[in-house]
Amino acid sequence: MSDNSLRLVWVYPDLLSTYGDQGNALVVERRAHQRGLQVERYDVRSDQPVPTSGDIYLIGGGEDRPQRLAAERLRRDGGLQRAVGNGAIVFSVCAGYQILGQEFINDLGQREPGLGLLDVVSTRGEGDRCVGDVLGDIDPQLGLPPLTGFENHQGITHLGPSARPLARVTLGRGNGTGDGTEGAYNGTVFGTYMHGPVLARNPLIADLLLKLALDVNALPPTDDRWYEALRAERMNAAQQPA
Repeated sequence: MSDNSLRLVWVYPDLLSTYGDQGNALVVERRAHQRGLQVERYDVRSDQPVPTSGDIYLIGGGEDRPQRLAAERLRRDGGLQRAVGNGAIVFSVCAGYQILGQEFINDLGQREPGLGLLDVVSTRGEGDRCVGDVLGDIDPQLGLPPLTGFENHQGITHLGPSARPLARVTLGRGNGTGDGTEGAYNGTVFGTYMHGPVLARNPLIADLLLKLALDVNALPPTDDRWYEALRAERMNAAQQPA
């Protein structure tokens, strides 16, 4: 972080912002401003180099072909990998989550190399898509309340030994492996299948990203009434019989 502002980088909004995940950038900005922090936000398109000096990088979901294009360009660019090497925080959703892994299946049905920033491998499921509300218990090591989000994916993501599950689902399918896991993280790199946008439904995850960027254990309190009302409404709705 610079002396005066937090650098927030939204990666490839022209390719990976299909499901409203750009709302995650708005939430991080808002949560920072509520604490009196200045934010420099950079929306980096796929024809631009990814800056290496960011504090928090956000990557959203996208369809299969844009996902392949994004992976190819991020591999060639190398900026995101260098930023992580410098200690940056990355929070990724769905297609972005798969891109951060070791490999995934692209729109051509081929194995596509990922960035290797998370020890996960993604394949494509043969059955029904994972669609619907998800509830889960976030890894206790992160000290966060239950997860709420919305999944819409065909992917199945297996975690390797150096990746920890972000959450264990109590409703929904999460990583699609049948083992109850949802998402993954290692150090300052996070991935999830949750849309929503997920940070609007889980503002304390946004706060976790800010704390990691600031290297602090706590943030000043802020007005969470709107977020808590949204969380309660979505969690109650998810538990109602179909």
